[in-house]
Amino acid sequence: METKKTKPPKLPRAALKLRQADPFYEQEVARYAQPLPSRAYLLQILTERGAPMEPAELAELFAIQPEEADFFARRINAMAREGDVVINRKGALCIAEKLDLIKGRVVGHPDGFGFVVPDDASGDLFVGPKEMHKVLHGDRVMVREIGVDRRGRREGKIVEVLEHVHDRLVGRLFVERGVRFIRAEERRITQEILVSPEGSLDAEPGQVVTVELVTQPNRYSQPIGRIVEVLGNYADPGMEIEIALRKHDLPHVFSPDAEAQARKTPQKVLKKDWKTAEGLKRVDLRELPLVTIDGETARDFDDAVYAEKAGKGWRLVVAIADVSHYVQPGDALDRDGYERGNSVYFPRRVIPMLPEELSNGICSLNPEVERCCMVCDMQIDAKGELGKYSFYPAVMLSKARLTYTEVWEVLQDPKGEAAKARKAVAGHLADLYALFGVLLKARNRRGAIDFETTETRMVFNEAGKIERIEPVMRNDAHRLIEECMLAANVCAADFLGKHQHTALYRIHEGPTERKLENLRRFLNERGLSLGGGDEPQAKDYALLMEQVKGRPDTALLQTMLLRSMQQAVYSPERLGHFGLAYDAYTHFTSPIRRYPDLLVHRSIRAVLAGTTYKPGKWEEIGAHCSQTERRADEATRDVENWLKCYFMRDRLGEVFDGVISAVTNFGLFVLLDGLFVEGLVHISELGADYFRYDEAGHCLRGERSGKVYGLTDKLTVKVARVDIETSKIDFVLVEKAQAASAGQDEQPAGRDAAPRSGGKRSGKAKKDQPAVAAPAASSPEVAAAPAPEPAPARPRPPLPKPGRAAPGRRSARRRPWCRLLRRSTRRWLRLRPRRHPHQFLLRLRRRSGAAASRPRWRPC
Repeated sequence: METKKTKPPKLPRAALKLRQADPFYEQEVARYAQPLPSRAYLLQILTERGAPMEPAELAELFAIQPEEADFFARRINAMAREGDVVINRKGALCIAEKLDLIKGRVVGHPDGFGFVVPDDASGDLFVGPKEMHKVLHGDRVMVREIGVDRRGRREGKIVEVLEHVHDRLVGRLFVERGVRFIRAEERRITQEILVSPEGSLDAEPGQVVTVELVTQPNRYSQPIGRIVEVLGNYADPGMEIEIALRKHDLPHVFSPDAEAQARKTPQKVLKKDWKTAEGLKRVDLRELPLVTIDGETARDFDDAVYAEKAGKGWRLVVAIADVSHYVQPGDALDRDGYERGNSVYFPRRVIPMLPEELSNGICSLNPEVERCCMVCDMQIDAKGELGKYSFYPAVMLSKARLTYTEVWEVLQDPKGEAAKARKAVAGHLADLYALFGVLLKARNRRGAIDFETTETRMVFNEAGKIERIEPVMRNDAHRLIEECMLAANVCAADFLGKHQHTALYRIHEGPTERKLENLRRFLNERGLSLGGGDEPQAKDYALLMEQVKGRPDTALLQTMLLRSMQQAVYSPERLGHFGLAYDAYTHFTSPIRRYPDLLVHRSIRAVLAGTTYKPGKWEEIGAHCSQTERRADEATRDVENWLKCYFMRDRLGEVFDGVISAVTNFGLFVLLDGLFVEGLVHISELGADYFRYDEAGHCLRGERSGKVYGLTDKLTVKVARVDIETSKIDFVLVEKAQAASAGQDEQPAGRDAAPRSGGKRSGKAKKDQPAVAAPAASSPEVAAAPAPEPAPARPRPPLPKPGRAAPGRRSARRRPWCRLLRRSTRRWLRLRPRRHPHQFLLRLRRRSGAAASRPRWRPC
């Protein structure tokens, strides 16, 4: 029996007219048979009302029907969750802006306090430990500014928690006095999670576990959770990666739907694949001698190259794996790929963006097998300038899988053994190398910045621990591929821009005003200047780098220039790439491991087919991809730091040479020569002095001694402490350690400033000496106060017998004490302090300058 569809009830004329006045009425009509008022319209009504309103009042105003009540309540709750409104104690809706509340995200600190970063970028608010007890790092909150703290920072009070972002945490299990609790591996979460006895798995104290939060923290109680996964012991092989995956919430298990789709994906090119889903026919490039050039350990090959002479210029073909042919918008693989954002490369393990059936199979340009690809076919003139180009889908067959080392051997010795072994492609490699020389000259004319950095590689033993850390030597084979990929990426950005199709661009903006001011001040101190005025360009940076080549402080200047720049992000805005000196730049060449590249492929295919690709809100997608990239970098850094700590654990007490790699207000970070391991020399280890942090000069300067410790300074340090749990390594200066062992107080070596005149300080000068500056939020510790010079030892007189004083000494030693006691006894008896008389007499002796020791006699 068929059921008749019920028609929506007829609304009162006033309520219907009010609903139709909604600026988003048309959108609501498309979603609901009886449109509900939108969020923006509800905020407008609340603003016009000028006073808090009960939800029931709003429901009556809009004539909300019983069948609409549930949806209307969800909308109100969503507005409260997003911080648009606040529900007060009486249940009334209040506009958050009217209550002077600020929405933001909590950033915790290992010392218990934290900060709230406002959504409007209006400046962080300090949150004390008491307020941080209500939330966890990363939670979204509403705060009210209540003033400034003792250091002049804006201080806030958490009024409401909008969203708890953590439902699972990874940490170590501890048991104290029969109470089980977990300390999170995320050190910015300082609350201990109590373990519920119900539903928890059995685990031994000290093991690493995953806990599911059943009760979030609040003002009165700690978070409570139950153990849902036992990972194992802390030092087990591979545990550092398992911790990083869960600590940074990295998706590492594909959904069942994605795995099923990957298994069904054919592992060879079928006849139907010669035409794309948009109806585009593929070009046959199977005879073109395309080759892949990657590292020795690479398993996914997503790019192949070929170059040939064409008149006075060159033809460059860059073929990229056509992942968009196998991963369609909205399918299971696409959803998982978007969630991951990119592949994550840990030492000895890779977390791919796509399953291996695609990343190492049908989408990998393996040698001597047919593969679908997207091609960028370019014409380059004799000066290295890009001319005409075209994009088209094709089918290719890679002629060789080459490594950087192998290609470099062929190019260095065209008649050597390596060239003979690759005789079929050696001539094409020579053409590629000749083209590279032309592209490199064009790069230099363009003014792109080329920093010289040292990459490292960890070599592991059979137990899975670091055996050594060695530098990766870059050669022209690496740079050859980079220039080819840059050319293809620039063409992709230009192609999408010309056709006015929205896509994700890779943008890298110039230095901020503050960073530029600090950089210019630093350069002026060294007699250098940066051109370009208030808006320097990449060529100004490149020109300065060329000027300072050969100077002893070249590494320092390069570091300062690099740190003055901003971080590159993904955005739909065409703002250019500052470092590469491009007006527009995007990522096209790695769709296997980067989701933004997959989106660019889809956009190009849409333009070729005459359609438009609309994946959703481009701004949100760009922000998400930028966040996943930073998340992967942080996770990789955590794993590498843990492995380096484990590597240095057996080197306690050893002495190494190193250079200062970073300067903070709480100490120096030193990078060890040959080991490429970084550790901290705390400011208290620099000597008996007050050290001031110079932010512009990136150095610590001693007030008394004039010692200066700056970036790239060479130091000799000793490994003093290795903390695997926090992945921190502490160093001490060798001179300091030797002085401590010899019972002396030598000043460690640093850069000496000009000696101060005036000889020794007078007592008045010591009294006026400034206090140590308070450290920044990144470290609660402060510099150690300078130790007073020890007075020459004098022979102590023999102790007097009980009841007697040493002749000639009693009067001199006891006169200040007795005089103060006589003057204060009557006042003490009159006030009758609540403190014990011993404490009162100790205070008297401190005022008189005598030693604060317990008096020998007991007052009645």
